[in-house]
Amino acid sequence: MSKTPTYKVIFFNQGQIFEVYARQIYQSDLYGFIEIEELIFGERTQILVDPSEEKLKSEFEGVTRSYLPLHSVVRIDEVTKEGVGKITEAKGNVSPFPMSAFNPKRGKD
Repeated sequence: MSKTPTYKVIFFNQGQIFEVYARQIYQSDLYGFIEIEELIFGERTQILVDPSEEKLKSEFEGVTRSYLPLHSVVRIDEVTKEGVGKITEAKGNVSPFPMSAFNPKRGKD
């Protein structure tokens, strides 16, 4: 009996930290990217609405596959059960260092 794995992906995007849950994640054919598919959003049957999750739903509305640059990914976990996705503001003075994994001049000395 194999259960489909669930992944929690945390990544940095435009000054915000995104935490999403997905069923499929793999290395992309696009160099330097990973792909996430089948995003999972909690279905709310109660009256209480989480504004962070609603913002996340609207951000990914209509998206079937998302390509994330490897340098923006903070963490990927395989989890036993999905949680609530969220978007939070990145606090502090730490930001990712913009660097390319591809250096065309390397090796041409």
